[in-house]
This record gives sequence, C-alpha cells and structure tokens, in this order.
Amino acid sequence: MQRVIFIGNIGCGKTTLSQVIHGKPINYEKTQMVTTRGDDIVDTPGEYLEEGYMKGVLNVTAAEARVIALVQSAPEPRFKFSPGYGGSFAKDVIGIVTKIDRATPDQIDKAVKMLRLAGARRIFKVSSYTGEGVQELVDYLTPDENGKNKDGKKISGN
Repeated sequence: MQRVIFIGNIGCGKTTLSQVIHGKPINYEKTQMVTTRGDDIVDTPGEYLEEGYMKGVLNVTAAEARVIALVQSAPEPRFKFSPGYGGSFAKDVIGIVTKIDRATPDQIDKAVKMLRLAGARRIFKVSSYTGEGVQELVDYLTPDENGKNKDGKKISGN
C-alpha cells in the first residue's frame, strides 16, 4: 500500500480506520502526535487541523506521503477543511467519509460535497465497524506493478 496521510478533525475515525486496515482490533487511542501506523499510514492528531497555527505541520508531514486523505466523519457537523485545501499539496488528494453506519444519507451526502469542495478528487465512504468500503479504499491505495491505482492513474508524489 502507498504511504497515505490521514488528516481530519478530532474523533473523525483516522486511528480506528488505520487499525482496521492493518487487521488490528479496534481499540480507542487518542493520537497525541504524528504517528506512523505500519509502514504506510501516517496518522495525525485532529488538533493539527482544528488549530489554524498547526496546519503548517500537516503540510511538512505530508511531504513523505504519496496520497493525502482528507477524513470526515459523516455525522460530525463541524467541517474544518477550507475550500480548495487539497490544492496545497502537489499529490493525489482523496476524501474518506467515515462512520457511514452511524449517519443518515443526508449527512453522508453533505460530507461528500464538503470533501469535494476541499479538493478531494475521489471519495470513499467507509465504516470501520461494519467494514463497508474499507477494501475498496485499500485497493485504491495499493498500486499495481506499474505504480498505478485501481483507476489506472499513476499515484503521484514521492
């Protein structure tokens, strides 16, 4: 799997999703600092997005990732990504809507629209608890022998 950085609000499910992707039991863990999970997921504290003065840390940390994942919990009304936020990265920017098992269709649609506005080119809807959508995300992040994702596009970045 290509190295991906998960960026999102506090409690949006970044750590839980990384546990599920790596086949680990779900265990609530507050991410206090940038943490590498396995060799391929960079998990960031939600405070880095929510506190404006910390956003620069995300840009520096993202330099080592091939894919930028903007993560938004569907039932969460707060949205901290500014319009065009993904454009600050010269990389593949995707959106991940989490907690779809706990959200209404309207909440999911709103999260998708907001992630697109933030610059996500492809959106994945996942539930870490039911597993829905997780394999599709993993497949997308796992390039073939030519470095292309499941859409046939070369994964950009380092």
